[in-house]
Amino acid sequence: MAKKATQAKSKATIHDFDLIIEPVITEKSMALIQEQNKVTLRVKGNANKAEVKKAFEAIFGVKAINVNIVNVHSKETTRGSRYKGSISGYKKAVVTIAEGEAIDLFKE
Repeated sequence: MAKKATQAKSKATIHDFDLIIEPVITEKSMALIQEQNKVTLRVKGNANKAEVKKAFEAIFGVKAINVNIVNVHSKETTRGSRYKGSISGYKKAVVTIAEGEAIDLFKE
């Protein structure tokens, strides 16, 4: 007797929703979604690849193949010529979704 492999879909917890903050919406990230089926997300500073993959699969209900994490460093800026400011750094994750699956980030 052969057992049929079933994928147990876990329910999203509060921790999962706290881990993934928001999607990153730029021209480059939109091109990655359309061409390579990769979604760029802003995540919590203490997140790791395994946690992001589990949370992404639980929230969106799709299979994540790969997760890459990047630390975006803070930058110093000037506001006009007189005022100095800074743009805070953050951590982002690029999640590759399985072929044939898609998510809708802009639900109405």
